[in-house]
Amino acid sequence: MDKNDSKDKKAKKEPARNASQSDVSGENLGEKDKSKEEIAHLKQKIEELENQVKRIFADYQNLEKRVTIERREWLIKANKDLILRLLPALDFLLLSNKHIEDEGLKLSVQKFFDILKIEGVEKIETKGREFDPNLMEGIKTVAGDENKVIEELRSGFKMGDQVLRAAQVTVGKKEVN
Repeated sequence: MDKNDSKDKKAKKEPARNASQSDVSGENLGEKDKSKEEIAHLKQKIEELENQVKRIFADYQNLEKRVTIERREWLIKANKDLILRLLPALDFLLLSNKHIEDEGLKLSVQKFFDILKIEGVEKIETKGREFDPNLMEGIKTVAGDENKVIEELRSGFKMGDQVLRAAQVTVGKKEVN
């Protein structure tokens, strides 16, 4: 009986083992489906995070550009303010240069103009030119060629396309007889 009992026990165990194997394979299928869903979810999450990183990086690049532009504009404004405060000193040097023949004074005026040029500041050329109200301020009119600048009373300057100070000029006007 021991042998039969052991055979019966084995027979009983085997079908039970087969039943549990089918349960395990069913569980494996369920787990595989779950894993596939989880993988799909994780792939979607990765894609979302990659897109978020790209947007953040683009925002950062835009911020860098904006800060660079603002910094450049701030420097231009600071330079402009300083130059506007220095122009009256240049006016005195130019006036002195008209009345005094001194080589040192001429060199100082030339050095001043060289520094202005380095900073992007140009003198507005006026003599013999057509009067331009965007660049010049007509102080008086005298007999002469119509709408031509006869004399420059005070130099004008511009930085790039922006007028720092309009030139003060005498403008010619035809006399009516």
